[in-house]
Amino acid sequence: MTVINSSLERIWQVLHPRHIIGALVNIDQEAAADRKLVNPKQETGRVWIVLMLACVCLLMAHYLKYSSVLYELIRILEGWFSIENSQWSRDLKAHPYQELWSYIWWGGIHLICFLIIPMLCIKYILKQNLSQYGWQWGSVHQHWLGYILLMSPILLFAFLASFRDDFANHYPFYNMASRSWFDFIAWEIIYISQFIAVEFFFRGFIVNGLRIPFGSLSIAVMCLPYLMLHFPKLWLESTGAISFGLLLGILALRSKSIWGGVFVHVGIALMMDVTAMLQGRGLPDTWFR
Repeated sequence: MTVINSSLERIWQVLHPRHIIGALVNIDQEAAADRKLVNPKQETGRVWIVLMLACVCLLMAHYLKYSSVLYELIRILEGWFSIENSQWSRDLKAHPYQELWSYIWWGGIHLICFLIIPMLCIKYILKQNLSQYGWQWGSVHQHWLGYILLMSPILLFAFLASFRDDFANHYPFYNMASRSWFDFIAWEIIYISQFIAVEFFFRGFIVNGLRIPFGSLSIAVMCLPYLMLHFPKLWLESTGAISFGLLLGILALRSKSIWGGVFVHVGIALMMDVTAMLQGRGLPDTWFR
């Protein structure tokens, strides 16, 4: 009984608004201390680089991620190389894994825009270490309870929502994920890699790039584009992205790592995909042979 009471007390301490406000105050205090060690003009320049590059990356990701761009690129390449009677684009559209190829393109664009380009910027333009932007384990293990508490209610919601037709028809995004183990695993690899890229971009690049001059306000700035990224999704998911982005931003700065957020996203995504498949499209008999 003592163990249970102690656990409940600790959970209440983590969930208490005073604890969240205290975390924001600590972030501001650390940022204020770090501001004394840097050149203000250099920090202003870094903020401009981070925000302008973030705009470019978001613009590229939004307009380049569609499969129609892939087909147009193939058509342009055919013209450049004067390939006669080429049917690359037509063959790809008729391919049994056409949808999977489209998601490979989608995931690749996210990796380029949200991971590779920001990493190159950090290394060669800002000339800083990736570890300063959360690309390290940090102290994730010390904040495990916060991540579990953040993930648990969403997992419960995903399970309850999976009984709705709109949820079961929406997830997984890849319609053929239930066709075979290959389809499912290939899709989840694409999906998980996309989460790593997104987490690094928002909770790594943007938040840490703005942390010293903005303090905890860097989290608020990050939440705006993070919310907009969810607009095409179900309205409940978009609404939850506000508090989700806020709490993940706090945890990322406190743990100095993006990986806790990655694990939360992956756990939720797998739960939503599997429950939606079980309740909606079902699993083929070949999965169990």
